[in-house]
Amino acid sequence: MHQRKIHHTSVSLTDLGFGASVIGNLYQVTAVEDATAAVEAAWEAGIRYFDTAPHYGLGLSERRLGAALRDRPRGEYVVSSKVGRLLVPNDQPRGVDDEGFVVRDDLRRRWDFSRDGVLRSLEDTLERTGLDRLDIVYLHDPDDHWQQAADEAMPALAELRDQGVIGAIGAGMNQSAMLARFLHETAADVVMLAGRYTLLDQSALDDVLPAARALGKSVVAAGVFNSGLLSRDRPAEGMKYDYQDAPPALVARAQAIADVCAAHGTTLPAAAIAFPYTHPGIINVTLGMRTSEQVRRNAELHDQHVPDALWDDLRAQGLIRSDVLTGRDGERDARCL
Repeated sequence: MHQRKIHHTSVSLTDLGFGASVIGNLYQVTAVEDATAAVEAAWEAGIRYFDTAPHYGLGLSERRLGAALRDRPRGEYVVSSKVGRLLVPNDQPRGVDDEGFVVRDDLRRRWDFSRDGVLRSLEDTLERTGLDRLDIVYLHDPDDHWQQAADEAMPALAELRDQGVIGAIGAGMNQSAMLARFLHETAADVVMLAGRYTLLDQSALDDVLPAARALGKSVVAAGVFNSGLLSRDRPAEGMKYDYQDAPPALVARAQAIADVCAAHGTTLPAAAIAFPYTHPGIINVTLGMRTSEQVRRNAELHDQHVPDALWDDLRAQGLIRSDVLTGRDGERDARCL
């Protein structure tokens, strides 16, 4: 699988990344055998970038990912994890985590973007994964913690990066405006942008993507299916958009995009995966994958031909923004970076 380098670093990511939140029992239990098989299928498909976080299953995702990668050559893959939520003992457990993961709540999350919190979080992650290092570390959802994240957490990560302990640093969020601030105002190399540059939402064109282009920094795209609405050939009522039931108007718009995709001999989910790559600042699309079957399907969708003319037609019909780059535009602008 093709690899692209995070600008100004030595870290390269395969086109597709493996999002490990779901193997941390996101929304439902995933058997350990299925989680391991999913990582193995990702490896067989050529995926060498794996993303996790303490938040995912109160450490379960990190433990499972580390175990699944343990016998792989360490120099052949990239792992990212995140800081900002420390896992601490839960003095008032109720039995099951209340933040979307089907795991026991013997631990709880505590927001902490201090220097000490960052160092402790990294130490805990290395212990859970069994890894000797992390290649990328993101600040995780610092929406309500800008000051401490920018003034304490990011300088701590920058020091570790400059010492060669970490390969690249950044932030991961579901919004784009603050990610642009991280690119402009901090030492961030890369940001993970969730859900804000998709076939249904191109709001990142207003802030983080221009910032990445201007500064020569990199963006990883996540949430490209917008919680599921773009994951099927024919969207239907009852599907999710940004973790909520999709409004009828958005379902109708997704169906219209699917019609244009079919007219160009491709499918909606294949186009959803291909779309972020039209922008030269985006170097990777990371997808949550729970089973080996999902891995193989996503790899096939990634390989499916999506013609540049599709983007032109979607723009002409007002189904995506007029300032979206086509593949040809993106290639030209990439050469200018």
